[in-house]
Amino acid sequence: MQGSLEEALAIALRCDRKLVTLVVAGRTDAGVHALHQVCHVDIPEGVKLGNLESLQKRVQGTLRTDDIALHQISLAPEGFEARFSALSREYEYRIDDRSSKRNPLHHLFTYRSPYALDDAAMNTLSRKLRGLHDWAAFCRPKPGATTIRTLTHFEWTRDADGILTGSVIADAFCHSMVRSLVGSAVAVGRGKLSATEVLRLRDKGERTSAWTTMPAKGLTLISVEYPSDDQLAQRATDTRAKRGPTSD
Repeated sequence: MQGSLEEALAIALRCDRKLVTLVVAGRTDAGVHALHQVCHVDIPEGVKLGNLESLQKRVQGTLRTDDIALHQISLAPEGFEARFSALSREYEYRIDDRSSKRNPLHHLFTYRSPYALDDAAMNTLSRKLRGLHDWAAFCRPKPGATTIRTLTHFEWTRDADGILTGSVIADAFCHSMVRSLVGSAVAVGRGKLSATEVLRLRDKGERTSAWTTMPAKGLTLISVEYPSDDQLAQRATDTRAKRGPTSD
């Protein structure tokens, strides 16, 4: 998505492609979907934006794809930074297990599990995982990056067709953290691990292979929350201070 948008913006603004660099609120692996992504770009000196509604239409037309829907282009408030100003990100992971009524129209964004999963056991784990912790056990290591995050919400529900949806909210996520969290819940739902064992491995603070990092296709970025305009700059400053200049 990022590369396609950068190219479309450069064409619409009639400027050098190398001068257009997007900063996104939440980086996603290949195959992960997003219903609500936020990004910002510093406009090169001398480039005229013109009417923003017209610019949005030009960029969307230049994209020439239905895979990306550009909902709004606006001037950023003072101090806004798409990544560091964010208060939280929400993701959902959809699973079609043996208890579900399969819908082939949803296969592109729903993981199909060959097992019947115990969602009550998964919710027991999810509730116990919440809070401020070191999530090294759930993240791919990155030199110099912190793995400390605050997981504020993690819950599983079933819809009318029995599709399991895991809702995950945190101030930020490490690389592959959401899919690893889901993997631990699936392991508990299958009866391979207990909630106690997952918590013990989390508190050990080391990358583990006790559960599988789930495929990207079931994961969707749902929303990104920001503070009021007058708090944007301070939030970005605080986030950088807490996580360090090389954090994810």
